[in-house]
Amino acid sequence: MTRLSVNINKFATLRNARGGNNPNLLQVAADAERFGAEGITVHPRPDQRHICYSDVLELKKFVKTEFNIEGNPTLDFIKLVLDVKPAQVTLVPDAEDTLTSDHGWDCVKHKDFLAGVISQFKKAGIRVSIFCDADERMVEAASQTGTDRIELYTGPYAHQFHQNKEAAVAPFIASANKAAKCGLGLNAGHDLDLQNLAYFKQNMPGLLEVSIGHALICDALYVGFENAIGMYKMLLK
Repeated sequence: MTRLSVNINKFATLRNARGGNNPNLLQVAADAERFGAEGITVHPRPDQRHICYSDVLELKKFVKTEFNIEGNPTLDFIKLVLDVKPAQVTLVPDAEDTLTSDHGWDCVKHKDFLAGVISQFKKAGIRVSIFCDADERMVEAASQTGTDRIELYTGPYAHQFHQNKEAAVAPFIASANKAAKCGLGLNAGHDLDLQNLAYFKQNMPGLLEVSIGHALICDALYVGFENAIGMYKMLLK
């Protein structure tokens, strides 16, 4: 079964909007795990508009499932990850002013840079995943960096799903097959929701993990956090 990692960034956005510590991220992470999440994902950004570096350090003490830290590998980010030593780090090419992740790495252009960063993390015993577009050429280049996995950026799939779901998923199937041939593990994330997740899962060979935050938390506003996690997990069976 594909594992569900719950991205808790939006809870931090809500907390920061008011100040104080409500909602409490440590309790949120503990509850997500208790409700069935197999992992917790955070994506600290330089402006710390949601998850702060101090949150990441505290969460490491409490997360009992797999802890996944996403982000652009700046010097500060690299230091944070090496200090925390999560189960997985996902490298994302976000610019500082990016609202949300909107593309994967150009793994051809940045192959040497990525290889250098990945080497540091792997020496520390941290599994590495590269955020990657559904492009076979990029998947093959990613396999030459030393990464363990790729995370396919599923924004384009989600945006096209309601118009033509077969066309939407086709490049992802090709990329998944390419990843398998290259010996890469496969993750996916971005804009996956209760409408498009099951079809993606059914058509995606070897999908190990999905990271979902925004849509799941929006659903939780209506059905509750525990029910939302359960509904997403049902679609991944």
